[in-house]
Amino acid sequence: MKEFALIFRIKDISDFKPSPEQMQERMNWLGSIAARNKLADKGNTLLPSPESAKTVKPDNVVTDGPYTEIKEFIAGYIVVKVETMEEAVEIAKANPIFKVGGNIEVREVLKRD
Repeated sequence: MKEFALIFRIKDISDFKPSPEQMQERMNWLGSIAARNKLADKGNTLLPSPESAKTVKPDNVVTDGPYTEIKEFIAGYIVVKVETMEEAVEIAKANPIFKVGGNIEVREVLKRD
């Protein structure tokens, strides 16, 4: 089994206030992954506001906020354990984040032996 990180991104975190129904839909999605024993790490599935973030750069330079190179905010992540990238993508496709204009980046987690 391989592990893949599903990184949740949204365009404007300040406007994102999920309803109880949206939170339940997300929890149902997460529960379905766990029920199939495909959830490797629940991660920090909801990160705090980017105003509370810092970015550390080379030469010990620290700046306020998240990565300024991207126009979206990383809202959280999970790690799934599946056989292929395609299977990880299929899991991601079922996430309700798309209903609020978000997207999901899928990356294989490389493990050192």
